[in-house]
Amino acid sequence: MNAFDDLAANFSRLPGIGKKSAVRMVNWLLKQDSLYVKKFAQNLSQLQDRIKPCSVCGMWTEEDPCSICSSPLREKSQICVVEQSQDVSTIESYGEFKGQYHVLGGLIKPLDGIGPAQIAIQPLLQRIKEGEIGEVIIATNPTLEGDSTAHYLNKVITELPLSQKPKVTRLATGIPVGGDLEYVDKRTLTLSFRGRSEF
Repeated sequence: MNAFDDLAANFSRLPGIGKKSAVRMVNWLLKQDSLYVKKFAQNLSQLQDRIKPCSVCGMWTEEDPCSICSSPLREKSQICVVEQSQDVSTIESYGEFKGQYHVLGGLIKPLDGIGPAQIAIQPLLQRIKEGEIGEVIIATNPTLEGDSTAHYLNKVITELPLSQKPKVTRLATGIPVGGDLEYVDKRTLTLSFRGRSEF
């Protein structure tokens, strides 16, 4: 394999990028200014050194704690639990939710060998025990794995001592079943938050 094929193979491993798209991307890069390509390569090489999970919520950030966790303007009594960091970006872009977040880093998927211990459930329970959390909003995607994870979270949270137990809610089903938060429109997400229900 030559350098062209190596880079095309790397691009084709990205989500949603097939072999043809990867070849087009490499061809496009070859036509660009060399300064742009060098800057692109530098940004890519520094990505994992500069971006780390927030020690509080688990969201990708360059500063620790992240800007949301460190903001005095955020509502500290609400935690919205999401699967991945990009779900935080999606919710934030609509400006409806003003609380905190907790990124699980995945969902419970027994067939793939992913159980509760493999995602960030214990850190969430620790945050609930240490803080004055009045509500945990579960915003996992309405899929089989998302629902299973939501039910498991509800179970472990409701087993906490009464003095630490917050209300557990789930986004309303205005979000289409089998859909992803990333592709939901603003109005649907707004109504989902307003119509969330207690477990």
